[in-house]
Amino acid sequence: MVPVESGDAARRRRRATVEVKQGLRELGAELTLLNRQVGTRLGLKDIDLDCLDLINTHGPLSPTALARRAGLHAATTTGVLDRLERAGWVTRDRDPADRRAFLVRALRDRNAELLELFAGMNSSVEQICADYDDAELERLAHFLRRTADAGRNAAEGLAGN
Repeated sequence: MVPVESGDAARRRRRATVEVKQGLRELGAELTLLNRQVGTRLGLKDIDLDCLDLINTHGPLSPTALARRAGLHAATTTGVLDRLERAGWVTRDRDPADRRAFLVRALRDRNAELLELFAGMNSSVEQICADYDDAELERLAHFLRRTADAGRNAAEGLAGN
């Protein structure tokens, strides 16, 4: 049998849940602004930086896989890849499994530029994490993974995937 929460406990839980949702919205907005500043410094559009992050995280990727992950049309993805390649951020290599296809991979020697621009945020996150014990950090990481999955699922649902 599930215990029934008192009225005060239920209100506190609803209030805390609303605060979590508000915090995630604020975080999303602040990270968007940070990414925009980084992109501006690097001469990249927001979508270019997003795709570069996907390639760095999940690559090498086929253009089709990148388009799917980024929720972009194939023609838009081609434009993004052209800009990233011209700027020296990625290269296109023949797919060893299918010589007619190619894979996009990030040029890792440019990552130092990215790390330098994100250093302030990374340092701040390290300081914040220092305030939590290992179990709390594991719980926060689990929450963030589940929240990211929920966002991905919601985006896929809107895209009709």
